[in-house]
Amino acid sequence: MVPEPVSSQEIIGLCSPADKGDFVVTVYLYNIEESGESRNNQMRSIGTGQLQYPPMAVNLEYLITAHSTADLQSRMLDENRILGKVMQIFYDHAIIKGPLLQGSLAEKNEQVRISLKKINVDEMSRIWNFPNLPYKLSVCYRVGPVYIESTRTRSTRRVTGVGT
Repeated sequence: MVPEPVSSQEIIGLCSPADKGDFVVTVYLYNIEESGESRNNQMRSIGTGQLQYPPMAVNLEYLITAHSTADLQSRMLDENRILGKVMQIFYDHAIIKGPLLQGSLAEKNEQVRISLKKINVDEMSRIWNFPNLPYKLSVCYRVGPVYIESTRTRSTRRVTGVGT
């Protein structure tokens, strides 16, 4: 998106559209759901007779909104162009893996899917619930699964022999 249609990364913000400040694109996390289809129920050994519970898999749902500073006559066109570019990038890079990931996602060689979330007008109205802020054209995406490691462990006992 940088340098066209957004001039720099610093004007893409992880915040509510209501708190947009000087951002041209806002990325608002509005929902987190457990990802049942990715659930892994296997505990894994972490050594010294300890088993760690499996990580929780979640999907993150984001509302993406464009905010143009163009004059009133061309503002909507500018915002549509920005959202179109976001959609193009997310479509072209629907699976993020390898060097594009950071932190524990990169360390564990995970991959994250980005998919357009189809929602109806009623659901968009529920999401776009910002007092004193008129609705702006926005798009929703689901990102995941993202794994949250468990800190819970369970001790195991080793059976060394069977008496006769």
